Amino acid sequence: MLFNPVPVGKRTRYSYAKIKEVMEMPHLLDIQRNSYQWFLDEGLQDIFNDISPIQDFSGNLVLSFESFSLGEPKYELDECKERDVTLAAPIRVNVRLINRETGEIKEQEVFMGDFPLMTDTGTFIINGAERVIVSQLVRSPGAYYGEEIDPTGKHLYNATVIPNRGAWIELETDTNDVVSVRIDRTRKMPVTYFIRALGFATDEEIIDLFGEDPRIMNTLERDGEDVKSQGKAVIEIYRRLRPGEPANEDNAQQLLDSLFFDPKRYDLATVGRYKLTKKLGWKRRILGKVLAEPIVDKETGEIVIPQGEVVTEDMLDAIDIERERQLFGEGEIVQLYLLKKDGSRMKLLCSPTLDIHDRTITKNDIIASINYLLNLMDGVGSTDDIDHLGNRRVRAVGELLQNQFRIGLSRMERVVRERMTIQDVDVITPQALINIRPVVAAIKEFFGSSQLSQFMDQHNPLSELTHKRRLSALGPGGLSRERAGFEVRDVHNSHYGRMCPVESPEGPNIGLIGSLATYARVNQFGFMETPYRRVDKETHRVTDEVRYLTADEEDELVIAQANEPLDENEWFVNPRVTARYNEETGLHARETVDYMDVSPRQVFSIATAMIPFLENDDANRALMGANMQRQAVPLLRTQAPLVGTGMEYKAACDSGVMVLAKRAGVVENVTADYIDVRTKNGELDHYKLQKFIRSNQGTCINQVPIVYKGDEVVEKQPIADGPATDHGELALGYNIVVAYMPWEGYNYEDAVLLSENLVKRDLYTSIHIEEYECDARDTKLGPEEITRDIPNVAEDALKDLDEEGIIRIGADVRPGDILVGKVTPKGETELTAEERLLRAIFGEKAREVRDTSLRVPHGEQGKIVDVKIFTRENNDELPPGVNRLVRVYIAQKRKISVGDKMAGRHGNKGVVS
Repeated sequence: MLFNPVPVGKRTRYSYAKIKEVMEMPHLLDIQRNSYQWFLDEGLQDIFNDISPIQDFSGNLVLSFESFSLGEPKYELDECKERDVTLAAPIRVNVRLINRETGEIKEQEVFMGDFPLMTDTGTFIINGAERVIVSQLVRSPGAYYGEEIDPTGKHLYNATVIPNRGAWIELETDTNDVVSVRIDRTRKMPVTYFIRALGFATDEEIIDLFGEDPRIMNTLERDGEDVKSQGKAVIEIYRRLRPGEPANEDNAQQLLDSLFFDPKRYDLATVGRYKLTKKLGWKRRILGKVLAEPIVDKETGEIVIPQGEVVTEDMLDAIDIERERQLFGEGEIVQLYLLKKDGSRMKLLCSPTLDIHDRTITKNDIIASINYLLNLMDGVGSTDDIDHLGNRRVRAVGELLQNQFRIGLSRMERVVRERMTIQDVDVITPQALINIRPVVAAIKEFFGSSQLSQFMDQHNPLSELTHKRRLSALGPGGLSRERAGFEVRDVHNSHYGRMCPVESPEGPNIGLIGSLATYARVNQFGFMETPYRRVDKETHRVTDEVRYLTADEEDELVIAQANEPLDENEWFVNPRVTARYNEETGLHARETVDYMDVSPRQVFSIATAMIPFLENDDANRALMGANMQRQAVPLLRTQAPLVGTGMEYKAACDSGVMVLAKRAGVVENVTADYIDVRTKNGELDHYKLQKFIRSNQGTCINQVPIVYKGDEVVEKQPIADGPATDHGELALGYNIVVAYMPWEGYNYEDAVLLSENLVKRDLYTSIHIEEYECDARDTKLGPEEITRDIPNVAEDALKDLDEEGIIRIGADVRPGDILVGKVTPKGETELTAEERLLRAIFGEKAREVRDTSLRVPHGEQGKIVDVKIFTRENNDELPPGVNRLVRVYIAQKRKISVGDKMAGRHGNKGVVS
């Protein structure tokens, strides 16, 4: 067997891979970090531009938001965790107020609240706890067409135009071939009402627009005689949208305009415009078809696209936006005629190609969507699969934050308008108009209580990584567990290379929560892309040029598998190649192949790619194996797996639990707490290590140096191991000898029998850290006091307390031991004669206090690893009424014991008996 040595951190691994890696795997946290960076660079400014200008009702005062700046955070990351505060930076906006009457302009910098910052590892620190914002998978805005068969066997069609926010338009046909429309989920009405309301008022205009289409003629017959004008149609629509309100033409027209053509109420987003142009645009609709009339340049008489020939990609590529406007007129609906197979003509009404930033729907789009439905009934066009990843997009952190910020700003806008009318125009300032509370509240609410803002799963580095790469179809604007059917949860062919088909929770969320595949990335529209190697069409050689494709683009291409054998010149060895084309996998002639997979593991997520020999596992067991690796508790002594997949190093480096060298250099100093590296240009890089810190799940985070003094390090090389890593590789468990055999019934029903030697040698021992806190408050009877002087406690029990009554670091504690001595004043009671005598002798000292010390709870024990004291004198932020707060951290070694779960990487799990 051929193998080649591969350096992995400080180790060398032997790789038996037969397939060469063409491209490096992208950074595993890119989905989080790039999205947040986009939000800071573009997303935030976009919202300020969208909301500006805010005018008062008379149009005299105009408030606009110009530029913004982010300040420096008040506390560093470690300090935020320690003090239980949010890692956030102040955001300041330049606001301009113009008084149109006097022409006066006032500019001011306004503080708009603190904005949470993302750490380098893709998390947020909210109130001292690390949280992750999970990316959401939602239906993309655009036009979708569907088909169903009614009980009589007739094909019925429907269409939905979905914006990013705003009113939906739903079209449907019935058994009598009448086309009806629903606006914003209200009652159905004939589609001709809507067409008339858009300005095509008479029957003649409608027939002129759509041609003598039988479905339109049927629908026109259904129209009432009293709805034959634009005004009447608009009023009819108003009655359906606002039943019970008196309708007049102006109100009704205003409602319709604001519903669809007001950018503040209706927004397709750039992705919606892109999808609409793709579906309803003229280029895609005539591709591969035959025109009945040529497309002619009116000025020169030149035939641009001839009739009677099949329209090809090359013909369409020659026409850019400028040329298109010259041919069809700017903003005009594109009218074309197709030749059907039976020789008859069919009229196409298509959307013109608009700029991607035109984010409202146009009349042309609505007419084109109705025409597409009519064409579909004649067999031209295609229905859409809503579970296809070309129709589902990822809303990552940046966009979720942007939506939330927009909600806050629109609430603020209402307040600003009200204040403009109330306050005195002469003395008014931008600062006086703006109330930042709604904005701050919206952000706080999102991070604190949104379904997508989750407490980070910090059991081990893999669980952190997977949590940040998770894709959830649940959450606001998504699906709900109860309503999601089988289709949404199922593995789809478009998941290939984008979303892992294996890793998903068992239980009610199966298929609704997935994980991003290893090489996948999210493009500017939020669609997932996966990389492929391009095959040169002339020479049929597989090149090293890599191109990312979305699920839509991939459908029309022939894509070979990564394990297809190539010769030394990178040509396919076999004349027929296993490849995917249009949802099917089959054998294709090697000359027809367009692209080839970059790696066999591009299909799977990180956790799944960590399973060796995955191809031999049953899918259900592989799912369990992938999920159970995330439950591994970091061990006291780590050991990298003997058989790995090459994924261990990458996962450990990108997870952020290890210390990586920022720059190349020579190690100058190494201690347990820090590492100093002298760089090439003589500067000193100082790396502080984390020691015995409690993770979100109570496991222990401890970093240990793996370099020695005098070692040369290169950039991004691991210089200190974190939890569950071994010399830069992920090490979730231990290599032990396993026997599959019965043993006196002790391993009946998946139970596991352990050698006592494993327990003795501490192979499966882990450290867990618990946090306890004690606060001294003001009570009605006087302040509580943290002290060593506790009534009725033997001196022996106080031996580990310092003079303030707080336990010392390093003490061993058992259940019932005092951690922090505290006394609380007790209500004065009627004193007995003896007590009065004691009072007289000893003075105030014998006053009534009761012991309310913090003690080690039942069943807990361990060593004190840290004590933190917060007081008002040190300017620590404490809750009202609290004078002093003490936090004590107890670490305990837990050996593996009966009832613990053990598992391999292939779903082979059991409980220690």
